[in-house]
Amino acid sequence: MPCGEAVAAGGSLVLFPRGILLLLGVCNALSLEIKASPKVGAFVGEHVSLKCSFKSSSPITESLTVDWTYRPLTGGQMETVFHYQSVPYPTTVGKFKDRISWVGNVAKGDASIAIQSPVMSDNGTFICSVKNPPDVYHNIPQTTLIVTERGLSLQLTSAVLLSILVFLPSVIVVVLLLVRMGRKFGVLKEKKKPGCKKSSIEVSDEPEHTETDNCLGKLRDWCLNCVDTDEEDPY
Repeated sequence: MPCGEAVAAGGSLVLFPRGILLLLGVCNALSLEIKASPKVGAFVGEHVSLKCSFKSSSPITESLTVDWTYRPLTGGQMETVFHYQSVPYPTTVGKFKDRISWVGNVAKGDASIAIQSPVMSDNGTFICSVKNPPDVYHNIPQTTLIVTERGLSLQLTSAVLLSILVFLPSVIVVVLLLVRMGRKFGVLKEKKKPGCKKSSIEVSDEPEHTETDNCLGKLRDWCLNCVDTDEEDPY
């Protein structure tokens, strides 16, 4: 694996220039590799897991230890919030008391933990450190936890707001037109049903039919003849 400039040994972080590490042969001892998510998002009050996995060139023994440390975003000293050696030892003091649980499995190279009921003041940097003697040197991956309110997770940009303001009225107009056309189509369909009685205005607006071989056509012609006869002036 690539040699870094920061290694962990004996429970503390040691910084060395790359050249000195090469001269001391430390890079050859970095046979324990740790991976962790660089950034984890969570919502207030909802369970969140901090993933951490490791690979060791040595067999897993009871001497293997896992330590999780934490530093707030506002700064300050690192504090140990979780320790594991054969069994988990969650912190019994501080803000994470009774809120951190072990969800890992060292036999599978998993050193993950979970935080119950996270709050925004939990935002900060977490570091997962694993030691499996004689593998004690490793890289130092950091995980930044960001806790937010669920209602604030969806932030509308100005472009989205502009799109809504432009397209929403158009959608409303189209819907109203469709409703109106649907109603008009329904009325026309009702008028075309057999036995539908039409008003005198509707009859006068329709073109004259030459076919009078049905009862309604004959009745209409008869009524029109009667009206024409009454309106003629006697001379």
